[in-house]
Amino acid sequence: MTGSVSRPTAATPGDVVRARAETAMSLPASLLALWSVRDGLLAASGIAVYSAGCIGERNATYEVAQYAPGFLLVGDDSGGRGFLLRAGDPDSAVFSSDLGDLDPADFDVVFADFASWIESLGPDPVR
Repeated sequence: MTGSVSRPTAATPGDVVRARAETAMSLPASLLALWSVRDGLLAASGIAVYSAGCIGERNATYEVAQYAPGFLLVGDDSGGRGFLLRAGDPDSAVFSSDLGDLDPADFDVVFADFASWIESLGPDPVR
């Protein structure tokens, strides 16, 4: 991405297997598609999309399975808001929530789908 820092290599198959095991849920195809190109990203705006290697730890730290069952925390804004997807929904909207309040009733829809959200973060040259 122009003006962003990205991990230029794809996630390893081992990291993806570990991410599936650590989150104990079906990972959205759109997230897997991103990881097949690069293992997470950090946009100039501060928005981070987690790598396969850290997504399990982030979801465990914020106790997403307990407070927002069926959702997967996929990133954050580097300022206390997280971005989530419905794990079992291939067309899930991207939701945003304060990381201290993961009640789905309080989630805001920030984008209709993950791929469009990633595109909205800026141009994406291959590096």
